Amino acid sequence: MGCTVTQESFDSLTSYWTDSSHRLKWGSVFVLPPWLEVWWQAFQPGSRLCLSAVRQEAEIIGIAPLHVKEGKAAFIGSADVCDYLDFIIAPGQEEDFFNALLDDLLKLDINQLNLDSLRPDSTALVYLVEIARRRGYLVQTAQEDISLTMELPPTWEDYLASLAKKQRHEVRRKLRRLQEADNVRYDYLRVEPPGVARLTDTFLDIFSRSRQDKADFMTERMAGFFHSLALAMAGAGILRYGVLELDAIPVAMIMAFDYSETMYLYNSAFLPGYDSLSVGLLSKILGIQESINAGLKHWDFLKGTEDYKYQLGGHEIPLFNCQITFR
Repeated sequence: MGCTVTQESFDSLTSYWTDSSHRLKWGSVFVLPPWLEVWWQAFQPGSRLCLSAVRQEAEIIGIAPLHVKEGKAAFIGSADVCDYLDFIIAPGQEEDFFNALLDDLLKLDINQLNLDSLRPDSTALVYLVEIARRRGYLVQTAQEDISLTMELPPTWEDYLASLAKKQRHEVRRKLRRLQEADNVRYDYLRVEPPGVARLTDTFLDIFSRSRQDKADFMTERMAGFFHSLALAMAGAGILRYGVLELDAIPVAMIMAFDYSETMYLYNSAFLPGYDSLSVGLLSKILGIQESINAGLKHWDFLKGTEDYKYQLGGHEIPLFNCQITFR
């Protein structure tokens, strides 16, 4: 069956995402239309949008969220703020989608695809690489980073039992010490748009005070991106802030996204003066506990090999980049 390719807008992508009649698989929070649009508006990479939708008759079988510059196409997004990237495809339609997409990219005088932040189970690695090789294209892949994730058991006690004995003891000890402190409060908030700006300001303040490298990372442009992203994700019902307070002072926070039975730990921060109570680590532990209580299936620590991710049960997932040269 023949396919057609059309160029879309962020608004049309949003309509496809919210319309349950489409069978498209939006594999992670980082490929959702509001995320893609916020990134594009914040960073404006000096390229042109190429939001290609492939159709069989009236049915959309896949979307390629790309941008193009000088004959090279890449995903919308960047490795510093987007942990996983991929195409959006209806399961079972991968072969037709990629063949139609590659034919169309050639017509647009695009001669190379540069794809970053690919999980091993991404459609790009599982399907596109083999299709490209069959077509005689040059395909180069390399590991670029590591992410850590874990499955969540049904109960908090099951989770503790899954940890190594030493780490299980440490988690319980730290929780007891926190409970012994005065005026402790932890809220795991499903943030609505009216409350986003205040909480995001608090998070960014703690983030910048955590460490010098975090302060250097949080430029004015990056802070604008975080504010816009938080507002967009709150509007989609996805944003979560975990706030740990001592004596009514927020001393540690996590910024996370609740999507498709997975909690994505996007970023975290804590005030250095409270190190003795391990408030940074505990803000994450309490977030895991709340996610288990909510019945979520996965907790994703995302990119980076910090020790705490292993200690709290994370398992490594390699991340790859892939370059496909057509001519």
